[in-house]
Amino acid sequence: MAAEGGGKEMNEIKTQFTTREGVYKLLTHSEYSRPNRVPFNSQGSNPVKVSFVNVNDQSGNGDRICFNVGRELYFYIYKGVRKAADLSKPIDKRIYKGTQPTCHDFNPLTATAESVSLLVGFSAGQVQLIDPIKKETSKLFNEERLIDKSGVTCVRWVPGSESLFLVAHSSGSLYLYNVEHTCGTTPPHYQLLKQGDGYAVHTCKSKSARNPLLRWTVGEGALNEFAFSPDGKFLACASQDGFLRVFGFDAAELHGTMKSYFGGLLCVCWSPDGRYIVAGGEDDLVTVWSFSDCRVIARGHGHKSWVSVVAFDHCTTSVEDSDPPAEFSGSDEEFHEQIHFAGGRDRANSSQSHLSKRNSTDGRPVSVTYRFGSVGQDTQLCLWDLTEDILFPHLPLSRTRTHTNVMSATSPPATGSASNTTATTITTNPTNPPGTNGNNTVSSSGNSGALSNSILAPLPRSNSLPHSTGPAGGSTTPNSHMSSKGSSIIDSAFIATGVSKFATLSLHDTRKERHEKDHKRNHSMGHISSKSSDKLNQLSSAARTAKADAAKTLGTLLCPRMEEVPLLEPLVCKKIAHERLTVLIFLEDCLVTACQEGFICTWARPGKVGLLPSQNPTNSPSGTVV
Repeated sequence: MAAEGGGKEMNEIKTQFTTREGVYKLLTHSEYSRPNRVPFNSQGSNPVKVSFVNVNDQSGNGDRICFNVGRELYFYIYKGVRKAADLSKPIDKRIYKGTQPTCHDFNPLTATAESVSLLVGFSAGQVQLIDPIKKETSKLFNEERLIDKSGVTCVRWVPGSESLFLVAHSSGSLYLYNVEHTCGTTPPHYQLLKQGDGYAVHTCKSKSARNPLLRWTVGEGALNEFAFSPDGKFLACASQDGFLRVFGFDAAELHGTMKSYFGGLLCVCWSPDGRYIVAGGEDDLVTVWSFSDCRVIARGHGHKSWVSVVAFDHCTTSVEDSDPPAEFSGSDEEFHEQIHFAGGRDRANSSQSHLSKRNSTDGRPVSVTYRFGSVGQDTQLCLWDLTEDILFPHLPLSRTRTHTNVMSATSPPATGSASNTTATTITTNPTNPPGTNGNNTVSSSGNSGALSNSILAPLPRSNSLPHSTGPAGGSTTPNSHMSSKGSSIIDSAFIATGVSKFATLSLHDTRKERHEKDHKRNHSMGHISSKSSDKLNQLSSAARTAKADAAKTLGTLLCPRMEEVPLLEPLVCKKIAHERLTVLIFLEDCLVTACQEGFICTWARPGKVGLLPSQNPTNSPSGTVV
């Protein structure tokens, strides 16, 4: 493994990393890409995306993978950690003209060894339903772009449905389709169904059934990604206006909202039990939001640029009651499900009720670890552990500790100024005692104090981290209570005039759009054109409005200040690619990442058998991320 250090070593691509479970290793011969394995020139192209489906093949090799690279779409048998990838034999390959695939999704309910239903969204706004096994194109939706002319940003099958799917566009609209209905030959007419703060839902008025069934208008600017809750009842939307909005899907009612610290939100995901949502975006942070409390409970800082993907690891997430096992009443199977999540949606749903019961207000100490990951345009992979000291700060800390490093800020005294507020680093990694600088550890001066008290009350000044003193009467700077290490990074990341240098790897950054992009980075204005001086004047006015709006939300429940919520540090933070990362998927025996060069990499979990180079000597990759 490459050494940790400065200079050239910092730019080396990592091929393995270590967590408390063991060593994750990159399997170079399980890498998927275009057949020629030549790095893709990604200038101006859409992000590489990956979708998986299991077709329940009796041979035991039922996993299938789909990925897009530029104008091309590939469909392969995915062999994972078992065998080397054979790129010479794609099941299906498609090359599109005049448009590019932007996203795709399989329907797991209808997948068989003979047929799969794959939805593909395109940059010109169309959605295609194809069967890559039969090599058929079933239907094309929004073909004439009468429904929406903007690009598709996210497409998903509605959970539990064989015919309904949801499509998001960069216009900020969200459409519900039925594969059995046509889209009509005229633009749809809508009737308002429901309206609320920052959103509106319309039905399609038509004498005969046609698509779309519903149109959601969510926020301002692009709707970058949405995700259904594990039970399929709620919908989380991440928008370019910086808001996370969570809806009850069937009732089309707003459940709660959250605002990013800065800029747009680009990605969102749910915990396996549906209790927490993690979002990432242009503020370089990952933000953890509680579904039940409708508030931000933690932020994580480890990326140096925009966060492009967040995902929970259902195999590592666990819950454990700290009471003696003898007090547990139930079957052995229920107890096992309560301790660890398993690899499928069914197991995740069965664990949901257990977590809900154990995390209720019965007051008993609980040991909980949620593992999630993130990848960003800084080419780094970060893994995070969300533990009970963050989730339940008023309960005694469990005996089971994790490696998560937490910077937890205390509330300022009622009569004091912000300059008297101190921040405390809780280092729960037993291999890195307080006061030492281990891997991914922030050190503090003085004694660490009692862990159980560090969250509930301010520590003495001598135990606080180095921090900058604000002016008398309080400081409004978000980084005034950070460590010296974190402060230097966050200072530069959160000052509006300096954010553009952290976003040099932004998507679709053509020369024509560069001036427009700078305004987006600095003011989170979404999709605003700058084709004339009038537009520039409008942009300047809108920028001032955006700053005023941001100032209104900062320090509220929508967007707490940095010192008001715990700040997580990553368990792992490694550079694993040469180009920006666009995919992170956790599977049972591995995790999968992809970069904009078009390389899809498989990382074997600890204890999983890797591949020997002799197994496939002719498939040795050249010019890869390794």
